[in-house]
Amino acid sequence: MCSVNQLGLHAAVWVGDWSADSARKAIESTARAGYDLIEIPIPDPAAIDTARTARLLADNGLAAGCSLGLRWDADISSTDPDIVRGGRQLLASALDTTVRLGGDYLGGVLFSTLGKYPAPLTELGRANVVRELAGLAGDAADAGVTIGLEVVNRYESNVLNTAEQALELIADIGADNVVVHLDSYHMNIEEADFATPVASCGDRLGYVHIGESHRGYLGTGTIDFGQLFGALAAQGYGGPITFESFSSAVVHPELSNNLAVWRNLWEDSADLAAHAKAFLDRQLAAG
Repeated sequence: MCSVNQLGLHAAVWVGDWSADSARKAIESTARAGYDLIEIPIPDPAAIDTARTARLLADNGLAAGCSLGLRWDADISSTDPDIVRGGRQLLASALDTTVRLGGDYLGGVLFSTLGKYPAPLTELGRANVVRELAGLAGDAADAGVTIGLEVVNRYESNVLNTAEQALELIADIGADNVVVHLDSYHMNIEEADFATPVASCGDRLGYVHIGESHRGYLGTGTIDFGQLFGALAAQGYGGPITFESFSSAVVHPELSNNLAVWRNLWEDSADLAAHAKAFLDRQLAAG
């Protein structure tokens, strides 16, 4: 494994919103737990106090990445021009927020609504995705931001469910700053194994989410982390590796519902974060 991997933590381990108190708690707690990066979910980018958050990040020596999924009324995979326009505006706002925070990564389900679709993606919907993401990538390149397309399971999008689909979409977008964002939780559902997607992505792999099969403590589910980290090491992957976990102990009204976070998988955020950091360190050392 490349020694330059930033280890990140998703803010939902600590908080369910981004109020002044929550932002301070999440950033200070992440730094205290020994992580290099915090992933800040921004489903409503305009609600983020970017100046205050940027100061907190600087004061605590943390890098930041931003993530979101689109909404039903702001979905670039739609065939409705007004809905596509809403998605374009949401992505532009998310990019602006990322830049204002001093971040260099914007990822997630940037290509569709975060939710279960009643039918397959249409040809027109996919063409809209390619066009809109090409435009976003151009603006992001000017700002020094990488765009990550997170491959998620079939119940959270009908656009990208496998690494192969992500690579095909990225090829059609044709921008160097668009990368594949793999997530072990979703790979466990959709991929045949954990090694093949990593090898297939090659240098296009730019961000990795580490999550257990039930989204709880690492090592207590069915994910073959040995195979995954072995593949990352073989590939020489040097990008961020971010732990992501959700529990009903920490609730964001929109995100929790979209991700079907109905169960209390943990209560002690600090213990969970410490356990994940130690687990990731062991996996990287073994690789």
